[in-house]
Amino acid sequence: MSDVLELVEARLRMSLGEPDARAAVTFLGTDRIEVLRFVDGDVVRYATLGMSAQPMSDPTAVLADPLRGPRAELVLSVRAGRAETDKVLRPLAVLAASPQVEGVVVAPGASLDVGEPLWPGAAFSSVLVAEPGGLVEDLALDKPREPVRFLPLLPMTPNEAAWKRVHGAEALQDRWLRHGTDLRDPLRSGVPLD
Repeated sequence: MSDVLELVEARLRMSLGEPDARAAVTFLGTDRIEVLRFVDGDVVRYATLGMSAQPMSDPTAVLADPLRGPRAELVLSVRAGRAETDKVLRPLAVLAASPQVEGVVVAPGASLDVGEPLWPGAAFSSVLVAEPGGLVEDLALDKPREPVRFLPLLPMTPNEAAWKRVHGAEALQDRWLRHGTDLRDPLRSGVPLD
C-alpha cells in the first residue's frame, strides 16, 4: 500500500507545503508510522503518515477487509515556540497506530488518550478528533477503497475529556467557541466547565 502513502504525502505537501522535519516510529507488529512537521508562520503542524496504509476495520469483524474501510491520517496544529511540542511525535505515532494495535476506528467526535502529557509540561494527555476537510481535503482513492480523511486533533485537558464523555463532542466544541479558546495554544488552560 505504499502507493496510498505516496498519494497521501503528496496531498499533505500540496496543502501544507514542504515538511521541515520527519520522524519514524515502528511498534512491534505494526506498520511504520511517520510524523511530518510543517511550519506555517507561527503555527507548527504535525501530520501522521502511515495510518492510512491499511483501512480501519471493525474490531468485531472476523477478518479485516484489505480494501474496504475508512482510512485516515491525523493532523495537530499548535503555536510555535511556546512549548517543546516536537516531543509530540511519539504520542502522535501511538495514536496513529491505535487502529492496528487496538482495532479501533478513529472518527470525528472520538477521544484518543495516550495516558501521559502530549509534550513535556502539557496539560493535555488526550485529543478530540475533529471533522476533516478544512485544512487538508480528503484524498479520493480508486474504488472500492474509501478516501483518506485528514482528521484534525484538538488537545483536551483531563477535565475537558471527562466533561466531553458526559456531554458530547459538540457541546465541548461549543463551549470552546463561546469562551474564545485558542486550541492551538500549547500552554492554554482548560475551558470553564461549570
